[in-house]
Amino acid sequence: MSLSPEDLAKLVLVSSPDVGGGRVLFTVTRVSLELDRYESSIWVCEGGFCRSVLPGPFDLAAKASPDGVRVAFLSRRGFGEKERGVALWVSEWGGEPRQLAKFLGVLDFAWGPDGGALAVVAYEGALESDVKHVERLPVWINDFGFAYNVASHLYIVDAFSGAVERLTEGDVRVLRAGWSPDGRRIAYVVARDWRRPHIQDVVVLDLKTGEQAVAASGFSSVSEVAWGPDGRRIAFTGHLRPRGLSSHSRVWVVEEGGEPVCVTCGFRYGVGNGVNSDARGPSYARSLYWAGDSVLFQATVGGTVGVFRAELSGEVSPVLTPRGVVDEFAPLGGSVVYTYMEADRPKELYYWDGSEARRLTRFNDFVLERWRLRKPSRFVVKASDGEEVEGWVLLPDGPGPHKWVLYIHGGPKTAYGEGFMFEFHLLASRGYAVVFSNPRGSDGYSEEFADIRCRYGERDFQDLMEVVEHVVRNYPLDPNRSAVAGGSYGGFMTNWIITHVDKFRAAVTQRSICDWVSMYGTTDIGWYFVEDQLCCTPWRSRELCIKKSPLYLADRVKTPTLIIHSIEDYRTWLDQGILFFTALKLHGVDARLVLFPEESHELTRKGKPRHRVENFKEILNWLDRYV
Repeated sequence: MSLSPEDLAKLVLVSSPDVGGGRVLFTVTRVSLELDRYESSIWVCEGGFCRSVLPGPFDLAAKASPDGVRVAFLSRRGFGEKERGVALWVSEWGGEPRQLAKFLGVLDFAWGPDGGALAVVAYEGALESDVKHVERLPVWINDFGFAYNVASHLYIVDAFSGAVERLTEGDVRVLRAGWSPDGRRIAYVVARDWRRPHIQDVVVLDLKTGEQAVAASGFSSVSEVAWGPDGRRIAFTGHLRPRGLSSHSRVWVVEEGGEPVCVTCGFRYGVGNGVNSDARGPSYARSLYWAGDSVLFQATVGGTVGVFRAELSGEVSPVLTPRGVVDEFAPLGGSVVYTYMEADRPKELYYWDGSEARRLTRFNDFVLERWRLRKPSRFVVKASDGEEVEGWVLLPDGPGPHKWVLYIHGGPKTAYGEGFMFEFHLLASRGYAVVFSNPRGSDGYSEEFADIRCRYGERDFQDLMEVVEHVVRNYPLDPNRSAVAGGSYGGFMTNWIITHVDKFRAAVTQRSICDWVSMYGTTDIGWYFVEDQLCCTPWRSRELCIKKSPLYLADRVKTPTLIIHSIEDYRTWLDQGILFFTALKLHGVDARLVLFPEESHELTRKGKPRHRVENFKEILNWLDRYV
């Protein structure tokens, strides 16, 4: 069956599982093209039966109180369409929900152990609606907007009265928080230096005395913090940058008064979920839990994601490692509730009792029976330096030889694999084979494999070209009818490829990078990301920044190129798309620039539904025209 771009709206997105009182809570999100929005509701499963309990359309991320009596959730109920912010709500089972507090934006929230209060990490600041008076960095944050007057703080919110108390001070960025089992302390993750926002500390705040103690300092990518059941130990994820920002995140445990100990440093893979998908709903699920004296965490292994257990001795063992992606999970006694997807199946909710898995939801079965999606074929390329590079080919119906697209993921430290990609199936239904792989720089393999600092466009480019050679030899693909496409780092690599080879009939470069000098100074992460990954700044090793910038090689390009950019993309700013478009047009290349207003770097993942459909149509039209 041929898919249409509008079929995106037929998907139901299941996300954000949580457990409490023997119940499983989760968020269900539907795509409304008519209203051009996402509509989320909260569901519960108990006794094998699932039902809607908070119908939305703007309710999400439910978390049960420890006693299971109440549910806290986020909602935009009562907000105007253009009004910024979100509210924290609470509901007793069967009762009418009550709004507790409004925030500019919520990054994290968690119940206290007695169910009387919640810790909330939220944005705070005065947004200027007219003239901007900027005196600090970052000027803006992707998917948020102008942020020079904004900090994020730790708050405590009373679950009955809605009274709010801010617990942190100063120009800081608090990211995550977790309560101690006795309710007397909160551990939180904070970045204090705006010049180095990627450097974070784990701090313990005593709620009685107000005293604060740094439990771990100088870490990066600290995305989770969890107290041990004894209240003396804290587990958190992060790294100390042995390979800069390409380093694998690890699980660390710090005991009161002690130094952090890495309990997964002997494990080959990094901690976290790095697999790409364009069919995820909103999630505030945690990804780190204690199970007795061990810690449960997620890890990306090739193109899959599983749940693993780390003992304090450093021994790591698999807990739940199916062939697909365990996208989120939550322990339920000795069992696990989780959302799960495969390359040909979008996410649903599952329950694993320690020996077998059982599906709890079937929201997408109806459309899948009609779509009859194909499963990608996995391959492994032995690269010219002996390393193995993993990839997949999604073939359309028919014998071939097929027209095809080489798709390149962003990051670069993310991965393709068993993540469900609606766009790939849309292309396949239109007769295009899709080739996607994990070249050097990708997540899911060794730390050395992921480290391409100072060498963008070298071994990663070579891996991709060797993938192309392999698939043309081994699959029914027409070598004379191919295109290259990608977004973010994948957009950079698309630009890099067409400035170095002329083997593709068309290119689609999305939210791309063409000039590392301007990337350094215009984006929300540029001034530290570029220095770490490209090993240059505009005033130090500038020649390397230029050498690695496709803009300065634009006179070589012959490939017709579609450039797609979002006007409010502050991760890879608008100038990148306009610079490359201008250069190509001045050199006689057939190029088209498509700009999406009021969209960020997240256009293809959570942009407005009508914009996502228009994006699909632009890509299909360009490929049909040239390939």
